[in-house]
Amino acid sequence: MLRPLGRHSAVAARAILRAALFLLLAATATACAPSVYGWTVRTSSTLPSESFSRSVFEKEPVAIFEAQAPGGLRGNELGLAHYLADILATVAPEMKVISPQETARRINTRGLAPDYVRMRTDFEQTNILEADALRKLGAAVETRYVFQPRLAAFTQTMTERWKVVDIRILQTRSSILRLSLQLWDTQTGTPIWSSVAEAILSGEVILQDPVYLEDAARVALGSVIADFIRGRTNSTYTPLNKALDSLIRRPPPDQKQD
Repeated sequence: MLRPLGRHSAVAARAILRAALFLLLAATATACAPSVYGWTVRTSSTLPSESFSRSVFEKEPVAIFEAQAPGGLRGNELGLAHYLADILATVAPEMKVISPQETARRINTRGLAPDYVRMRTDFEQTNILEADALRKLGAAVETRYVFQPRLAAFTQTMTERWKVVDIRILQTRSSILRLSLQLWDTQTGTPIWSSVAEAILSGEVILQDPVYLEDAARVALGSVIADFIRGRTNSTYTPLNKALDSLIRRPPPDQKQD
């Protein structure tokens, strides 16, 4: 006669089942999926001004201002400028880039932080970097050109897909991110180039981790930079572009999950 499992035995059995299913699904996912996520990025980019040549960045540096975001998303934009600098170093190492940290240091140590704040505040309302302030800031940072990233939207969702004996085994996670990137001439106050990208990332997962904003931002920013470098407009990128897919940060193979 079979006896019902005690409370501790049932908990242990469920833990063993969870671990076994985790290992099985993880091995299957590793074998079948070339990317951490399924993702698609669509871009809409302008062509640079006729008087501008991208080769200028092999001789002159370009700075990166901190990203902007509307009120409801404020705080989510933190890190975008850093990701952009890292992406430029990876996909366009020939470009001379002044990091966001160094840009901020030069602005602050030269007494222009109030001008920077006012310009950013106005930019939220007008999408224009005011010419006089931009000229002062460009001189302080010692660059003619500056990238201005902007976060427009970001959502995360997670949908339950599969349960076994009340154990959540598989979920669909997804994120949608929209951002823009502009290149400005600080001497003339002219926007030289701009791009808007929408990234959709999704994946089937065992753990409860979401699709992280950083991963979505990296493929979105990488895609707009690919447009900039190649002179493209209205592009679509997927994991088949291995250079862009590699921009997603992957955990080390031996990293343990809690």
